[in-house]
Amino acid sequence: MMMSLSSNFGLLTVSIVIFALTYAAILTEKIHRAVIALIGAGLMILSGVITQQQAVAGIDFNTIGLLTGMMVIVVLTQKSGVFQYVAVVAAKAVKADPWWLLVMFGIVTAVFSALLDNVTTVMLVTPVTLLITQGLRISPYPFLFTIIFASNIGGTSTLIGDPPNIMIGSAAGLSFMDFLTNLAPIAIIILFTTLIPIYFIWGRKLQAAPDNRAQVMQINARETIQDARLLKQSLSILALVIAGFTLSRELHLEPATIALFGAAILLLLRVWNMSGEEQSHQVQRTLSELEWGTIFFFIGLFIVVTGIEHAGALKWLSDAMIDITQGNYRMTTLAILWVSAILSALVDNIPFVATMIPVIQNMAPVFGAENLEPLWWALALGACLGGNGTLIGASANLIVAGLADRADHPIHFLPFMRIAFPLMLLSIVLCHAYIYLRYLT
Repeated sequence: MMMSLSSNFGLLTVSIVIFALTYAAILTEKIHRAVIALIGAGLMILSGVITQQQAVAGIDFNTIGLLTGMMVIVVLTQKSGVFQYVAVVAAKAVKADPWWLLVMFGIVTAVFSALLDNVTTVMLVTPVTLLITQGLRISPYPFLFTIIFASNIGGTSTLIGDPPNIMIGSAAGLSFMDFLTNLAPIAIIILFTTLIPIYFIWGRKLQAAPDNRAQVMQINARETIQDARLLKQSLSILALVIAGFTLSRELHLEPATIALFGAAILLLLRVWNMSGEEQSHQVQRTLSELEWGTIFFFIGLFIVVTGIEHAGALKWLSDAMIDITQGNYRMTTLAILWVSAILSALVDNIPFVATMIPVIQNMAPVFGAENLEPLWWALALGACLGGNGTLIGASANLIVAGLADRADHPIHFLPFMRIAFPLMLLSIVLCHAYIYLRYLT
C-alpha cells in the first residue's frame, strides 16, 4: 500500500514537472511550440506517467479532424476571392474607418461563433482581417486580438459554439435554447464591455491615411472574385457543413466527420476532370497550405495534459476545491467559475471540463439534482471565457496565431497575455456578478 502511494506520488510529481517545463519552454518562444509540445508528450510516455495507448486515447481526434477539415475548406474557399469580397464590402460599410471596422469584425465574429463554432469562424474571419488591414496599411494586431476575444465570447453563448459546451450539454441534458437563454445575455454584456478597454488601448490610435481609405473605397467588390465556379462550389459545401454542425445531434455525427467529409467533397469537385498528374499536384498544394504546426501542437498538448490528468493532478485540484468550500452551495458555484477560468487559461479546457463533469454530477446528493444548473453555467462560463487569458487557452486563439504567423504578423505569448489575462479576469468578474444575482440570491 505504501509502495503504491509512493509510486502514485512520484508519477504525479514527474507529470507536474514535465508540464511546468513544457509550459515554461512555450513561454520563451525560442523553439516552435509544436516541437516543445511533442517533446513534452514524448517525455510523459517515456517517463511512465502514461502508456502509449493512454496517450493516443487522450488526443481529441474530433478536434483534430474538425481543424483539418475546416482548414482544407478554408484554403480552397479563399482561392475564389470571396474573403477579399467580404473585406471590401465590410470596409465600405464603415467608410474604411479603422475603429468601426474593428467593432464590426468583433460583432460579426461573436455572432458567427455562436451560430457555428468559434474555430470555424476565426478560420473565415482572420484572412479577411489580414487583407483589409493590409489594404489600409495599419497593424492587424488589435483586430486579431479582438477576433480572439469575440470568438470565445460568442462561442460561450450557445451549445455548439465551443467544445466544452457540447460536452456539458451532453452530460447534463441541456439543450441549445438552455444555453442561449442562460449564457447569451452575459456574453453580450461581456462583448461590449471588452470593446471599451480595447478602444482605450488601441482604438484611439487606429488611423488610416486618407489616401489608403480612399483606395479601399474605390475597389470594385465584384472584381475581387477570382473563380466564380469555385466560389459556388465552396460556399455550397460550406453551407452544407454548417447545416451538418447544427444538426449533428440529430444526425448522430461528430463535427470532425462532417468537416472532413465536406473537405473531401470540395477537393473532389476541385480536381474533377483533371488529369492524374494535375490532381496530385492540386491535392498536394492544398494540403501543404494547412497549418500543420498548429495541428501537431494540439496533438502534443493533448498528450501532455492527459499525463497530468492520469497522474491525478486535475482530480486532486477538483477535490481540494470542494474541500475548501466545505459543501457551501454559493461558494462551490463561484469557485467552479474562478478555478475553471484560471486553469482554462493555462491548460486546454477540454480535459479539464471532462474531469469536472463527474465532480459536479457527484454533487447531486448534496445539493439536489434540480439545483445543479448554476454549477453547469459556472463551468461553461469559466472554461470558455478563461480561454481568452493566454494564447494557448483555446483552439481559436491558436488558429488565429497560426494564420497571423504565416502572414508575417506573429502574436507572441507574453505580450498577448499581459493584456488578455486582465481582460479575461474582467469578464469573469462580470460572470461572478451575473451568476450570483441570477441564480444564487
